[in-house]
Amino acid sequence: MRIIADTREQRVFSFAKYEAEVERAALPTADYSLPGFEDRVGIERKELGDLISCLMGANRERFVKELRRLSSYELKAVVVEASMRDVADGQYRSEMRPHAVLQSVFAFQVRYAVPFLFCGDRAGAEYTTFWLLAKYAREIEERMKALTKSQAPAKGEAA
Repeated sequence: MRIIADTREQRVFSFAKYEAEVERAALPTADYSLPGFEDRVGIERKELGDLISCLMGANRERFVKELRRLSSYELKAVVVEASMRDVADGQYRSEMRPHAVLQSVFAFQVRYAVPFLFCGDRAGAEYTTFWLLAKYAREIEERMKALTKSQAPAKGEAA
Protein backbone atom coordinates (compact mmCIF):
# COMPACT_ATOMS: atom_id res chain seq x y z
CA MET A 1 0.00 0.00 0.00
CA ARG A 2 1.21 3.51 -0.78
CA ILE A 3 0.76 6.18 1.87
CA ILE A 4 1.28 9.88 1.32
CA ALA A 5 2.94 11.87 4.10
CA ASP A 6 2.62 15.62 3.93
CA THR A 7 5.84 17.47 3.10
CA ARG A 8 5.39 19.60 6.24
CA GLU A 9 5.24 16.54 8.50
CA GLN A 10 8.50 16.57 10.48
CA ARG A 11 8.47 13.17 12.18
CA VAL A 12 7.14 10.93 9.44
CA PHE A 13 6.04 7.42 10.33
CA SER A 14 8.22 4.90 8.49
CA PHE A 15 5.56 2.14 8.49
CA ALA A 16 8.56 -0.23 8.46
CA LYS A 17 6.55 -2.95 10.25
CA TYR A 18 3.84 -2.82 7.62
CA GLU A 19 3.56 -3.48 3.92
CA ALA A 20 3.61 0.19 3.05
CA GLU A 21 5.61 2.59 0.98
CA VAL A 22 5.69 6.24 2.05
CA GLU A 23 5.86 9.03 -0.49
CA ARG A 24 6.09 12.72 0.34
CA ALA A 25 3.69 15.22 -1.21
CA ALA A 26 1.90 18.41 -0.19
CA LEU A 27 -1.51 17.52 1.23
CA PRO A 28 -4.38 20.02 1.41
CA THR A 29 -4.88 19.11 5.07
CA ALA A 30 -3.66 16.50 7.58
CA ASP A 31 -0.41 14.56 7.69
CA TYR A 32 -1.28 11.25 6.00
CA SER A 33 -3.52 10.22 3.13
CA LEU A 34 -3.82 7.81 0.21
CA PRO A 35 -2.95 8.49 -3.44
CA GLY A 36 -6.02 9.67 -5.33
CA PHE A 37 -7.93 10.34 -2.11
CA GLU A 38 -6.05 13.36 -0.80
CA ASP A 39 -9.28 15.38 -0.65
CA ARG A 40 -11.25 12.60 1.08
CA VAL A 41 -8.83 10.92 3.51
CA GLY A 42 -6.81 12.70 6.17
CA ILE A 43 -5.09 11.54 9.33
CA GLU A 44 -3.53 14.23 11.50
CA ARG A 45 -0.73 13.13 13.85
CA LYS A 46 -0.12 14.93 17.13
CA GLU A 47 2.43 14.50 19.86
CA LEU A 48 0.89 15.42 23.21
CA GLY A 49 2.78 18.71 23.54
CA ASP A 50 1.77 19.69 20.01
CA LEU A 51 -1.89 18.87 20.73
CA ILE A 52 -1.84 21.04 23.86
CA SER A 53 -0.21 23.86 21.89
CA CYS A 54 -2.94 23.57 19.23
CA LEU A 55 -5.60 24.13 21.86
CA MET A 56 -4.20 27.44 23.03
CA GLY A 57 -3.88 30.98 21.72
CA ALA A 58 -3.28 31.69 18.04
CA ASN A 59 -2.55 28.04 17.32
CA ARG A 60 -6.13 27.16 18.28
CA GLU A 61 -7.62 29.10 15.34
CA ARG A 62 -5.24 27.40 12.89
CA PHE A 63 -6.16 24.01 14.35
CA VAL A 64 -9.89 24.81 14.15
CA LYS A 65 -9.46 25.65 10.45
CA GLU A 66 -7.79 22.28 9.92
CA LEU A 67 -10.57 20.45 11.74
CA ARG A 68 -13.16 22.29 9.61
CA ARG A 69 -11.43 21.11 6.44
CA LEU A 70 -11.18 17.55 7.78
CA SER A 71 -14.84 17.48 8.78
CA SER A 72 -15.94 16.93 5.17
CA TYR A 73 -13.56 14.02 4.60
CA GLU A 74 -14.81 10.43 4.39
CA LEU A 75 -12.02 9.17 6.65
CA LYS A 76 -10.56 11.56 9.17
CA ALA A 77 -8.95 11.37 12.57
CA VAL A 78 -6.48 13.01 14.88
CA VAL A 79 -4.14 10.33 16.19
CA VAL A 80 -2.45 11.34 19.43
CA GLU A 81 0.88 9.83 20.50
CA ALA A 82 -0.26 9.66 24.12
CA SER A 83 -2.97 8.16 26.27
CA MET A 84 -5.94 9.93 27.76
CA ARG A 85 -4.39 9.06 31.14
CA ASP A 86 -1.30 11.09 30.09
CA VAL A 87 -3.60 14.08 29.56
CA ALA A 88 -5.56 13.49 32.77
CA ASP A 89 -2.29 13.27 34.72
CA GLY A 90 -0.98 16.48 33.11
CA GLN A 91 2.04 14.75 31.53
CA TYR A 92 2.86 17.82 29.42
CA ARG A 93 4.43 21.24 29.85
CA SER A 94 1.66 23.78 29.89
CA GLU A 95 -0.50 25.72 32.28
CA MET A 96 -3.58 24.36 30.52
CA ARG A 97 -5.43 22.12 32.93
CA PRO A 98 -6.18 18.52 31.94
CA HIS A 99 -9.92 19.06 32.27
CA ALA A 100 -9.75 22.02 29.86
CA VAL A 101 -7.69 19.96 27.39
CA LEU A 102 -10.17 17.10 27.41
CA GLN A 103 -13.18 19.42 27.22
CA SER A 104 -11.68 21.10 24.13
CA VAL A 105 -10.99 17.72 22.52
CA PHE A 106 -14.52 16.48 23.21
CA ALA A 107 -16.07 19.72 21.94
CA PHE A 108 -14.04 19.50 18.73
CA GLN A 109 -15.06 15.88 18.22
CA VAL A 110 -18.71 16.82 18.49
CA ARG A 111 -18.49 20.08 16.53
CA TYR A 112 -16.39 18.81 13.62
CA ALA A 113 -17.11 15.05 13.72
CA VAL A 114 -13.37 14.35 13.72
CA PRO A 115 -12.41 11.59 16.15
CA PHE A 116 -9.39 12.07 18.40
CA LEU A 117 -7.74 8.70 18.96
CA PHE A 118 -5.46 8.49 21.99
CA CYS A 119 -3.05 5.77 20.88
CA GLY A 120 -0.78 5.51 23.91
CA ASP A 121 2.52 6.22 22.19
CA ARG A 122 4.16 6.75 18.81
CA ALA A 123 4.05 3.03 17.87
CA GLY A 124 0.34 2.93 18.70
CA ALA A 125 -0.31 6.03 16.60
CA GLU A 126 1.61 4.55 13.65
CA TYR A 127 -0.34 1.28 13.98
CA THR A 128 -3.64 3.17 14.13
CA THR A 129 -2.75 5.36 11.15
CA PHE A 130 -1.70 2.40 9.01
CA TRP A 131 -4.76 0.30 9.77
CA LEU A 132 -7.24 3.15 9.32
CA LEU A 133 -5.76 3.82 5.89
CA ALA A 134 -5.58 0.11 5.03
CA LYS A 135 -9.22 -0.50 6.02
CA TYR A 136 -10.35 2.50 3.96
CA ALA A 137 -8.36 1.31 0.93
CA ARG A 138 -9.92 -2.15 1.30
CA GLU A 139 -13.43 -0.69 1.49
CA ILE A 140 -12.87 1.36 -1.65
CA GLU A 141 -11.52 -1.70 -3.44
CA GLU A 142 -14.60 -3.73 -2.42
CA ARG A 143 -16.95 -0.92 -3.53
CA MET A 144 -15.23 -0.74 -6.91
CA LYS A 145 -15.49 -4.52 -7.39
CA ALA A 146 -19.19 -4.45 -6.50
CA LEU A 147 -19.81 -1.52 -8.85
CA THR A 148 -17.96 -3.21 -11.71
CA LYS A 149 -19.86 -6.42 -11.09
CA SER A 150 -23.24 -4.64 -11.06
CA GLN A 151 -22.44 -2.88 -14.34
CA ALA A 152 -21.23 -6.01 -16.13
CA PRO A 153 -23.64 -7.43 -18.71
CA ALA A 154 -25.64 -10.43 -17.51
CA LYS A 155 -24.85 -13.83 -18.99
CA GLY A 156 -26.14 -14.04 -22.52
CA GLU A 157 -26.42 -10.24 -22.97
CA ALA A 158 -24.34 -8.35 -25.49
CA ALA A 159 -21.70 -6.09 -24.04
